[in-house]
Amino acid sequence: MPRGPRLDEPGTLHHVIMRGIEKGNIVLDNADRGNFLRRMSTLAQTTETGIYAFALMDNHVHILLESGPSGISVFMRRLLSGYAQYFNKRHKRVGHLFQNRYKSIVCEEEAYFEKLVAYIHLNPLRAGVVETLEHLSTYPWTGHASIMNKVRYDWLDRNHVLGFFGSDERSAKKAYLAYLQEEMGQKRETDLSGGGLLRSYGGWANVQSMRKQGMEAPGDERILGTDAFVRKILEEAEHEELDTQRLSPKERVEKLRSVIAQECHDAGVTEAFFRSGSRSRNLPALRQRIAGKFVFAYGLTLAETARWLGVSTSAVSNMLKKHQRSSPIEEKP
Repeated sequence: MPRGPRLDEPGTLHHVIMRGIEKGNIVLDNADRGNFLRRMSTLAQTTETGIYAFALMDNHVHILLESGPSGISVFMRRLLSGYAQYFNKRHKRVGHLFQNRYKSIVCEEEAYFEKLVAYIHLNPLRAGVVETLEHLSTYPWTGHASIMNKVRYDWLDRNHVLGFFGSDERSAKKAYLAYLQEEMGQKRETDLSGGGLLRSYGGWANVQSMRKQGMEAPGDERILGTDAFVRKILEEAEHEELDTQRLSPKERVEKLRSVIAQECHDAGVTEAFFRSGSRSRNLPALRQRIAGKFVFAYGLTLAETARWLGVSTSAVSNMLKKHQRSSPIEEKP
């Protein structure tokens, strides 16, 4: 089955991973790195997106963020499309820079926040880009340098991060560094790369034990959290679909029209151009995104979705399959 739609509402904590297409580099020098961070800074402030941790590596990026009023999709679409245009122009290249679908994992803050901050900020150390934790403190391409107050990133909420480790800055920084020291020897790639049964229940042995006891455990690769948290997120997503199904025919039509209008607005195209049948610019990706939302979030059939998009049912089926083909492969830090 193709991956489902992104789970999001304002205030949701996400671990976002995006990588270069075919594992290619997304930055070639410090000018590229600076441009990427300036774009992230501007968008974080204009969309009211909270940034708590990041690691900008040569061929991939990790960001721990809290979605703002417009949601994660608007923030990520503007960040990736704007940076890709800059990168292609500067380096005289054409084509996609990032893998088509970035990975976003809804995270339970209370249970995983500290682990995610440490995992993300330790990426350059694990990859051998820097040699010591002291060197990492002055390395400007992760949020760690800002947490340590060696680099100033006003758009990174260091106070929120330090608040998890202590009540005053001095003791919090000391506890934060001690925690990173402990986490340096831990392998967290599997634990923190997604939700699902294994991540949410402490490993395969625990899942097997629950099954032997006749207990059902919900799992979803888009969610990282405890049993109650996973259930809550899935129930909220299901509730949105049920609410749509309860609408009157007229209200349902208005809802679906508003989805298309909003998606076209976010993509910077007119609805007339969207319905023109053209395959130029970003229209194929836009149709694919709307198809996924109509089928997975709102429960439309393939035939209904095809009528709304002005394409064949087989075309919608192919769009949905692309969700699976474009899902990121796990990368090493």
